[in-house]
Formats: sequence, C-alpha cells, structure tokens
Amino acid sequence: MHGTPHIVSDVMTHTVAAIGRGAAFKEIVRMMHDWKVSALPVLEGEGRVVGVVSEADLLPKEEFRDSDPDRHTQLQRLTDLAKAGGVTAGELMTSPALTVQADTTLAQAARTMAYAKVKRLPVVDELGMLQGIVSRTDLLKVFLRDDEDIAEEVRREVVAYLFPSPTSGVRVAVQEGVVTLSGRIRDTALVPVAARLIRAVEGVVDVRFDLSERTSFSESTAAPSGHGESTWPLGPVPNGSGESSAAGRGALP
Repeated sequence: MHGTPHIVSDVMTHTVAAIGRGAAFKEIVRMMHDWKVSALPVLEGEGRVVGVVSEADLLPKEEFRDSDPDRHTQLQRLTDLAKAGGVTAGELMTSPALTVQADTTLAQAARTMAYAKVKRLPVVDELGMLQGIVSRTDLLKVFLRDDEDIAEEVRREVVAYLFPSPTSGVRVAVQEGVVTLSGRIRDTALVPVAARLIRAVEGVVDVRFDLSERTSFSESTAAPSGHGESTWPLGPVPNGSGESSAAGRGALP
C-alpha cells in the first residue's frame, strides 16, 4: 500500500491573524471582526504561540458587566470572573494553547478539535513557532475531492492489493463520495478488510458492495448463478467470523 493520509499542511491557512500578550481588549475584538475569525493565537518573542484568545474568553466581560454575582456563582465561575476583569490578551487568553503540527493527519486534528470542543487550532513547528492555522472547514475540504480521483486511488491501493489481476473482476464506481465495489471475488472474508481500507481513503463518504463469490478460479466466468458462486448484492458484509455487519453499507467488523 502506497497511499498516505492527508496532513494538516495540505489544508491549513498560512496567513494568520495573531496578537501579542499586550494587545488591548478592544484591539482583539476589532481584529476578530476584521478577519472574521472567532479566535486569535497569542504570540511572544519571534512568534512562539503561548495561548489563544477566543470569543468565549471575551464574553464574560459583557456577561458580568452590570451584575453582582452571588457567592455560589463566584465559586463556580472563578476563571470567567477573572477574565471579566481582563484588559489584555495575556490576561484573557487560554494557556497553554492547544496546537497541532503540520504533519498531523487530518483525522488526528479532527479528533483533537472534537475532544477539546474548539473550531480551529494553531499550527506550530517543533519549537512552538506559528506556521498557520487549521479550522473545521479546512478539515472538510477532503470531501471536495473528485469522484474519479477517489476511484483511481481505490483501484490502485485497495483493489489491486486485495483482488489482484488477472483473476480479479472487481469494478470500482464512485458517486458523490460513495464507493461501490462490484464483480466476483474468490474470498468474501476480504470484504471487511476492503471496507476498512476504502474508508481510510480521503474523501470517501460511504462504502457499498455488490460482489459474488467464485469458489474456484478454474470455473467459467459464464457459470450460471447458483453454480459455483454466491451473491451478496449490497447486503450484509461478512466479517470472517460467521457474523455480518450492517446491511448494504460495508460497515467495519
């Protein structure tokens, strides 16, 4: 297998709006508005990322502007109350910053964002210097990939690997990111393996199968149905353990 997953450097934005520790509150708000972003990396020195200021860090100032929180609220919202009194990026930022490196896979970056519930991540080098930024929208760019491009990778990296020619009669079709494998194969135990590998191809939305099993390579390809072959048209995918996965979906075992 020669395919490699897309990484953050493939989709990240290189031009990034950033601020220093001493940036004032209104300067931060103005920059977010001008750049149409909801968070800004905070830098020090020659560009090392030391934190991130987001809209969530700024909102406590408005939330507590004309209120006098009771003792319970004070105990529960100590961090927000402190930020309500902040006037510079250094006082408002969340630190240390959650970051990724340019060679992080898109799947890893997506998991990091989902776990931390953030919309974007600064991209840094091994010294923590800012290289760019990657957002949720950037991570979804892989689904803009052309169907024929996906089909060619599936043929090259999956079909040729699991069902090699000249015995393979497997055909690959892709429509709107949904991959369908059809034809004859010798061993249906390979179907869940194929499903797993195809789902790992960037841009794949779903996997389906319309495959028949040939019990012997010496049999004629013109053999009538029911004589030396079994068919699973878009049906449950065998997982090699006597069980089946979700019908018609090529789900993983």
